[in-house]
Amino acid sequence: MNKFVARIYNGIIKENPTFVLMLGMCPTLAVTTSAINGLSMGLSTTVVLILSNMVISLMRKIIPDKVRIPAFIVIVASFVTMVQLLIKGFLPDLDKALGLYIPLIVVNCIILGRAESCASKCGVVESAGDGIGMGLGFSVALTCIGAVREILGAGAVFGFQFIPETFHISIFVLAPGAFFVLACLQALQNKFKAPSATNTVEGSSIACGGNCAACAGKICASNQKKLDDIKAEAEAKAAAEKAAKAKAAAEAKAAKAAAEAKKSE
Repeated sequence: MNKFVARIYNGIIKENPTFVLMLGMCPTLAVTTSAINGLSMGLSTTVVLILSNMVISLMRKIIPDKVRIPAFIVIVASFVTMVQLLIKGFLPDLDKALGLYIPLIVVNCIILGRAESCASKCGVVESAGDGIGMGLGFSVALTCIGAVREILGAGAVFGFQFIPETFHISIFVLAPGAFFVLACLQALQNKFKAPSATNTVEGSSIACGGNCAACAGKICASNQKKLDDIKAEAEAKAAAEKAAKAKAAAEAKAAKAAAEAKKSE
């Protein structure tokens, strides 16, 4: 698997920004009252992610390290403004639905996080793959949450009504519904052992099992002891290998000396 495809897979599955990294919760909870709103917000963020990642990657060697964050924000803000103006001009209803959350993409921690962790360190193609993966992962997550909320709260999905109004559960299209749906989807992830911010990593070499999201600092001593034991074991193994090599060298030297002595006789 090449780096481009690996980055896409990573963003959608292994490090999904919503369900695994738990980033961008403000738009996730605010705009997912319907599937179309979630999809639109996700795709808008995807476009900004791809373009900003590519430009930052191209300019990574000329942006001074001390001003990299302000530079990243200026680049991201430029693309967000373009996307916002296009939506205002061609999709006014969508602009009204998403409202303030389109310009707030500028400070979305997903955008700045990928700029800092990937685009500023990787090539253009890999950065573009990272933007596509993270953007699609964000889009899929928002669409899933929006679809569940719309089905339960309005009896429809993508505007197609199929549940009578009598059976609508209106709380799901209100603010609390976003938390309920997100929590339920996280619970399903944990049930099926999918990558999740609340899953432990089985077989991890540290005492907490690798669940950094749930770590409250109470098991640092256990972790340190575990790491010290691993280090001591590695040092003992290295010392044993060194001693074995020294013994083999000594035996070879003794055998060579014996052979020379026998030859001289």
